[in-house]
Amino acid sequence: QVQLVESGGGLVQAGGSLRLSCAASGRTVSNNPMAWFRQAPGKEREFVAHITWNGGSTYYADSVKGRFTISRDNAKNTVYLQMNSLKPEDTAVYYCAASSRRLAYYSRDYLYPNKYDYWGQGTQVTVSS
Repeated sequence: QVQLVESGGGLVQAGGSLRLSCAASGRTVSNNPMAWFRQAPGKEREFVAHITWNGGSTYYADSVKGRFTISRDNAKNTVYLQMNSLKPEDTAVYYCAASSRRLAYYSRDYLYPNKYDYWGQGTQVTVSS
């Protein structure tokens, strides 16, 4: 079983930066594709970014492309989300997720929460204007 723990959230002014971390324990996730999702109050959980098991490919929501960067360090069993140029609309709880499935990238499986099997408890990011 995999446990995921996010950290690094907080309160930041618009235009600022935060770096989220997601540490995995229980077993290695070096063979698992992983992603970040977020959920704002009253809204559905939405895709933010995805990284393949070896970090060779990354995918982003249009709303964060060019501002956020997902990366991973398999030696540390950790995935990161560097968030720059933050906007008030980025305010949400951010969740880390890992998939144990063979994802169909041509059909953008990575977008959908139900393709992921393990989730963290979330970390709050609040961006003030």
